[in-house]
Amino acid sequence: MALLQGPLSPAWIVGRAYERLLRAIPVDESFRRAVEQAAARGAVVHLVRNVSLLDLLAIDHLTRRFGLPRIGFANELGGWLGPEALRKHPPERLRETVQAGRSALLFMKRHPSVLGRVGASHRGRNEGDELLRVLIELQRGMKGRGEIMLVPETLVWTYRPERLGFSLVDTVFGSADFPGELRAAGQLLFNHKNSVIRAGEPVSLRDFLAQEGSGDDAVAARRLTYALLRKVERERRAVLGPAQKPTDRVREEVLKSPKLQATLRDLAGPDEKGRALLERKARGMLRELETTPDPATLRGLEMIAETLAQRVYAGIDVDEEGLARVREAAKLGSIVLLPSHKSHVDYLLLSLVLRRHGLMIPVIAAGDNLAFFPVGPLFRRAGAFFIRRSFRGDRLYTAVVDAYVRRLMRDGFAIELFLEGGRSRTGKLLPPKLGLLNMVVDAALSVDGRTISFVPVSIGYERMVEEGAYAHELSGGQKRKEDAAGLLQVGAALREKYGRANVQFGQVLELGELRRAAQGGSEAGDPAAPPGPLLPAKRRALVSRLAHRVMSEINRVTSVTPGSLVAMALLCHGRRGLPHAEMIDHCRRLLRLVQRFGARTAPSLTRHPGLDLRESAVREAALLYVRGGLVRQYVPGDTLTRTARKRARIYTGDDVIYTVPDDQRILLDISKNVIMHLFVDRALVSVALLAPSGPPAPRALVRERVQSLSRLFKLEFMFRADAAFDAIFDDSVGDMLALGELAAGEGDTLAFGAGHDGLDGRGWVTFYAAVVRNFLESYRVAARALRVLVRGPLTPKELSARALRVGEQMFLGGEIERSEAVSQPTLENAFTAFADQGYLKRHEGKLVLAESFASEETAPTVEARVASYLRRRSGEGSW
Repeated sequence: MALLQGPLSPAWIVGRAYERLLRAIPVDESFRRAVEQAAARGAVVHLVRNVSLLDLLAIDHLTRRFGLPRIGFANELGGWLGPEALRKHPPERLRETVQAGRSALLFMKRHPSVLGRVGASHRGRNEGDELLRVLIELQRGMKGRGEIMLVPETLVWTYRPERLGFSLVDTVFGSADFPGELRAAGQLLFNHKNSVIRAGEPVSLRDFLAQEGSGDDAVAARRLTYALLRKVERERRAVLGPAQKPTDRVREEVLKSPKLQATLRDLAGPDEKGRALLERKARGMLRELETTPDPATLRGLEMIAETLAQRVYAGIDVDEEGLARVREAAKLGSIVLLPSHKSHVDYLLLSLVLRRHGLMIPVIAAGDNLAFFPVGPLFRRAGAFFIRRSFRGDRLYTAVVDAYVRRLMRDGFAIELFLEGGRSRTGKLLPPKLGLLNMVVDAALSVDGRTISFVPVSIGYERMVEEGAYAHELSGGQKRKEDAAGLLQVGAALREKYGRANVQFGQVLELGELRRAAQGGSEAGDPAAPPGPLLPAKRRALVSRLAHRVMSEINRVTSVTPGSLVAMALLCHGRRGLPHAEMIDHCRRLLRLVQRFGARTAPSLTRHPGLDLRESAVREAALLYVRGGLVRQYVPGDTLTRTARKRARIYTGDDVIYTVPDDQRILLDISKNVIMHLFVDRALVSVALLAPSGPPAPRALVRERVQSLSRLFKLEFMFRADAAFDAIFDDSVGDMLALGELAAGEGDTLAFGAGHDGLDGRGWVTFYAAVVRNFLESYRVAARALRVLVRGPLTPKELSARALRVGEQMFLGGEIERSEAVSQPTLENAFTAFADQGYLKRHEGKLVLAESFASEETAPTVEARVASYLRRRSGEGSW
């Protein structure tokens, strides 16, 4: 430590005491990069919000660690830089420092805490503007021959946000936001490994003065102070979130909401007593709903999440570029995080990633099924607010939720909600639920002067912690209610390994741009045009457009992992077993294909980004499934005895053969489905081409069949919404022709092409068709089950149970190939699709066949239509 020359000086002693802790602080790469860029252009002046010895020591330490220009001046704490600094006035010292080419540090605020004043020099209390005027004077004197670069810096030593209201501790030791030296020392001691030090984009004083145009240095200094403080405050709020209010104060603010008060008046009418009763009820609803974030609880859960992540996952892959976009959006205003939802781990994982990267923890909209003791109170203190699963028709509850969400938005909280409503059991995205999103968009539209951004997030896993429960539900079992007893079963799940997890961020969608587009402008809109009110129809269109863009973005950024490729290869090859060498070959082909699509791939999948497959990653993924019981491996030359299986578990040769037990395919299918959206367009073309009488087939006939399949599967797959069907079909066929998967024949027909990457056209078309075969078979099972309705109507639950039994019989009898086709969610989607297509009707809560199909003779025609696409078995022409 070299702040002050002399072996026994106070600065030397304090510096040595702090040095060990300072070496352990994590530093965002932006700090070094920003200061280096600034130093390359001119003299560096570090700008820090409030006077703090700790901040001075930290920045001095970092300049030495990274070989950056050393600090030669610091206002308020100048004595720590050496005794000679006290012999000159601050403006003179600052001028000499800059002219000598050394860096300076300016503190812009001093917090009036009690102990913070004791012994402090009051000289310079109002010198901030004076020192900036010195810099302005120096810059003007350079006359274009040099620059002074101002680097606004944010140093956060604790994640405890500012707390509104009186606190004796805050009064004596300074608040968490403006700590005194004793509190700052404690923050460093207990939180140095979780601190955040980040530099903002450097500001060229020369460029600022050129834009300012004013010759008045005092005015320029005030405007510069405001601009710099705003940069620092935005960075701090992106890390800490808004100030923490007492719970009762939040409640009163929500209850005073004009919209909620109008609802209370409308419901109660002129009866004041009735209105008071309704207001009391609304207050009770708020108590059930509200979140009460507590920094200590958040810190505890963060430690638990870190431990679980290390115990359960081999690692977490994070989209660093996407996080940088999220950070910028958080600095500009409020963000709404919209992640995919496949597991209860999603809550912990996303919050952990945000915390690791110095971003505020969001408040999370959770279902009230998670409000049970002891999890409910814990989650509430961790930022969850609990909403009833259904409250349609309850005007008061709707108004309370709406008012609460508006308050969160106005206060500047980051909000996290799951558009799918519940967890996807199949691995595919579920259709978006618009209820809560409607409220959030309404609230955002009512917040003036604040930028609101929506962030799509894809959270993925190679294996799901809840896979056992999902298998039970997919096979027709009842969903188990979340309760304390269920927590006791978590330990067994945590003894497993679940591969790698990943978090990817889509394009940030700014509400202002979406609003201008909804009002009829271009997508970019005119930023200068004042926004007008949205008519109800346009507001609904905006919400729908936003929801579908979010889901499309989530699909776009979903990462292709070794586990998803292995699952797809094992489920779609069409034979009893798959040799390891062939699995490697097909995973390599699929990797090249998804790279052509522009899909994201997990870092562990390739040797370098965009390059060839890491064979070890495929082997590790296969072994992950073997250890979990989803896949079995056999060694050639052995028999299928218990001894052979024991040897196969530890054997890793290239001649291993993998098989998937029939009762485990439905679990492996979850991993396959995560990336199947990449192949759906090609898969439907392939199914249509393989249908009788097979290729070559007229292009017009293939188009007609694909359109029919698209309508049938509209609830199953998320199709592109940016173009008409004909354009999407032509794009898909054109891509397949370009790659040689298809070939154009005489008379505008389509046939098998020459292929690519070591697989002929027949092999590629057969593979694509195999990707969706289980869905076709599931719809065939649902169609077979419709025959029972000839004897009378059934409730959806009764028909679903009957279809599961029919599906099991069809699989065991060899009528369908895939055991995963006997899946309750897919069967339920099929019944909805059949109703949309006029085969079924709903009457008094039950399902009945439409009149045209309500006979023993006509009911089988529904199955015949689906089965016509399945006559060619997936094993024919298998790769």
